[in-house]
Amino acid sequence: MHTTANPVPSASGPGAPREERPFLAIGLRLTAMLFLTIMFALVKLADAHGVRLLESLFYRQALALPVVFSWICFTQGPTAVRTRKIGKHLSRTAVGLTGMVLNFGSFILLPLTEATTIGFSMPIFATILSAFLLKEATGIHRWAAVLVGFAGVLVMVRPDASHFPLIGVCVALGAAVTTACVNLLLRDLGKTESAGATVFWFTLLSLPPLGVAMIFVAQPHDAMTWAILIGLGISGGIAQLCMTGALKWAPVSVVLPMDYSTILWATLFGWLLWNDWPLATTWVGAILIVASGLYIAWREHVRLRRGRALAMAAANLP
Repeated sequence: MHTTANPVPSASGPGAPREERPFLAIGLRLTAMLFLTIMFALVKLADAHGVRLLESLFYRQALALPVVFSWICFTQGPTAVRTRKIGKHLSRTAVGLTGMVLNFGSFILLPLTEATTIGFSMPIFATILSAFLLKEATGIHRWAAVLVGFAGVLVMVRPDASHFPLIGVCVALGAAVTTACVNLLLRDLGKTESAGATVFWFTLLSLPPLGVAMIFVAQPHDAMTWAILIGLGISGGIAQLCMTGALKWAPVSVVLPMDYSTILWATLFGWLLWNDWPLATTWVGAILIVASGLYIAWREHVRLRRGRALAMAAANLP
């Protein structure tokens, strides 16, 4: 679950401050991961209270929108949401909504820790898609990391066993692939759009189709269920804002390793709320998947640093 569910462009986009505050960025990212795990735990609780998947998605976006817009107004002013790339935002919304459906579905179908860990296979699929769709140079180091990551998934889900529902595993892997596609779209959007504008338009543009769906799936709920839904929306909005803030104060290579703290929160919440404790194979698989993702991120950081160094050298040539 590479933050899954709704990633944001890097701080290199328009309007990003030049000053870096890595400790603040790390703190914000860790806070984002806590609230993201709370959101997914609440999705699972909402399902247990009879809330349909599309209802959870609608309330997550509807309740997050005022939080996101208020933050943008406070930090950048309302004009920061202006865009000339509405078509690209629509494409990002279509793919992003698909990813959210699959992400929410994976947490409903699987234990919290296992769904979280499979989601961390996203960098593996992002590497594959970048190589084949964007024709990016991908050396033996990153391909080796991809193979290690896939080995981790196989160890964790153990295809020969039946301790996890196959449909849940497939949905979780589909969520990782879709999130990787979103990341590719965000690379393009990040060239012209600020992170705040991208989050705002995704949240806003997702509400009309979800609103139409609500005509068919909306139902009354008791006070406890409404409290869960409100918490779901607010925690999702806070997570999004903290992720965005983290990327404003430090590069992706600094904050990305913090994402893996969600495994600890997912394990804790899974144990407290559902008495689920991960199997030994889950821990082994998680180590391989996390190592793969971190190595891919490190190689990307090295590649970008070399590119900047070459560009500076070329600029200094007589």
